[in-house]
Amino acid sequence: MRNVWMCEELGIPYDHIAMTTQDGATRQPAYLKINPSGHIPAIDDGGFTLSESMAINLYLAKKHGKFYPTKLQDEARAWQWSFWVVTELDAPIIQWISNSVSRPMEKRDSRLAIQARETIEWPLQVLNEELSHRECLVDGCGFSVADLNVASVLYRLLFLDLSQKPHLESWLKRCWERPAAKRARALRET
Repeated sequence: MRNVWMCEELGIPYDHIAMTTQDGATRQPAYLKINPSGHIPAIDDGGFTLSESMAINLYLAKKHGKFYPTKLQDEARAWQWSFWVVTELDAPIIQWISNSVSRPMEKRDSRLAIQARETIEWPLQVLNEELSHRECLVDGCGFSVADLNVASVLYRLLFLDLSQKPHLESWLKRCWERPAAKRARALRET
């Protein structure tokens, strides 16, 4: 969804090919030419292939000259936040939601859910504090690829009460209220 969101923000044409890893589509020779590891997502941009959603978004933003910082230090901040959210929050958020909401009740592990919820608390506090000083994650850039990448990982938190982290809550809502974000969500939520 985060790559679709970026394409929507940039206003660039794209072909979204829906597939899952469960049906074997990502192990077919045609897909393996695009992404030899057979994971989703991947792009083929006029013969240039790339995988890993964060890398794709950084590439697209820089290529199209929108939502990408122009100063070296700001570029580094965009990388920092993009890598940080994957390292600190992506896996524990998935673990928490899987074991508390999305899996069938008999397949949930409440111990893992509690552990994952506790794991995400500190990074969410860090992000809330960071956003108490600024409207967006990279000073002077407005909404950027950093905001999109971080907000996309936090998608599942949209449905939670984040009132104890008011800066994070308002920033996350602003990000997901963008028209391009709504269009990307529509693909996922239908």
